[in-house]
Amino acid sequence: MIKPTHHIFVCTSSRPNGQQKGFCHSKDAFAIMETLLEEINDRGLGGEVFVTNTGCLGFCEKGPIVIVYPENIWYFSVSPDNVEEIIEEHIEGGNPVERLMSPE
Repeated sequence: MIKPTHHIFVCTSSRPNGQQKGFCHSKDAFAIMETLLEEINDRGLGGEVFVTNTGCLGFCEKGPIVIVYPENIWYFSVSPDNVEEIIEEHIEGGNPVERLMSPE
């Protein structure tokens, strides 16, 4: 069994009934996931970093939200343009991107 060094969760506003309702899915959450997967693939991190979409995390006004485990770092108001920085600084460099960690 492969155990990742990091697991990244992206809120896509999915509901148990399959309906998407909320904020994150309408604010590029799927583009964020796609960009994450591309960056991970381009950097050869496929076996080390997993990406999973989530249902609503309850902070719609602060979304899209990206959470990185095992550190339990929450990023708020993420855009696809932030993905390269998150991968480079946090995942590869070990330094969370502090400016994206504040929900304000």
